[in-house]
Amino acid sequence: MKYGIQICLLFAALFVFLPLYAQEKKEETANRELQNPTNLKVLKVTTREDVEQIMRTFTAGLGVQCNYCHVQDTFAADDNPKKEIARRMIRLIQKINDDFPDRKMHVSCYTCHRGEAEPKTAPGE
Repeated sequence: MKYGIQICLLFAALFVFLPLYAQEKKEETANRELQNPTNLKVLKVTTREDVEQIMRTFTAGLGVQCNYCHVQDTFAADDNPKKEIARRMIRLIQKINDDFPDRKMHVSCYTCHRGEAEPKTAPGE
């Protein structure tokens, strides 16, 4: 009988404290996700919201998901070589758009890629 009471107390303690522990981990993950991005070498923005909007346009323009250029769950890492290619392409697009007299965006990823990872380089491709 002595062990029965101890086991009941153990389960009761787990039942009470396990949800609290899980809640702390959830809040910790949420706080990490809400932080502003780091390692921005080309983008001219600093807030998480602005970067997310730009990344959505890249997703639409290239038809790819985040892990095409980024390391899964470590967006600041430079381990994926496609990330440096993306930076060079962003610089190219910025240069082209800066050369227009009105300095507005006339060219984007979609201009050449048309929603696919490989750019469309010839008519009918």
